[in-house]
Amino acid sequence: MKLDVIHTDNAPAALGPYSQAIKSGSMLFVSGQIPLVPATMELVEGDVKSQTAQSLENLKAVLKESGADFSNVVKTTVFIKDMDQFGDINSVYAEYFGDNKPARACVEVARLPKDVLVEIEAIAML
Repeated sequence: MKLDVIHTDNAPAALGPYSQAIKSGSMLFVSGQIPLVPATMELVEGDVKSQTAQSLENLKAVLKESGADFSNVVKTTVFIKDMDQFGDINSVYAEYFGDNKPARACVEVARLPKDVLVEIEAIAML
């Protein structure tokens, strides 16, 4: 089976030995996106809503590079630092996904890369 590495300069470069996404057949596996601004690789300024929006913008860029968009997403995993911010994250998340509501897991974790407040990964069908 052929695996295609997906890369775009419109999303942050990987912070370690992994790819932004891997395409396998009609499936796309997008690595966790954190709120780094791709052009500067600096964290976006602001609260959890701002961080969620930037993480989703980064996810959007990787999806676009592979010929997909949020309507292709079938599953996401949202990692958050504080479950008390679940409502704020949900409000931004809902704006991006609209009527497409993929399966999702949301878990609170002790720590995320660069001490961000949110990280979002996705699986999409192409």
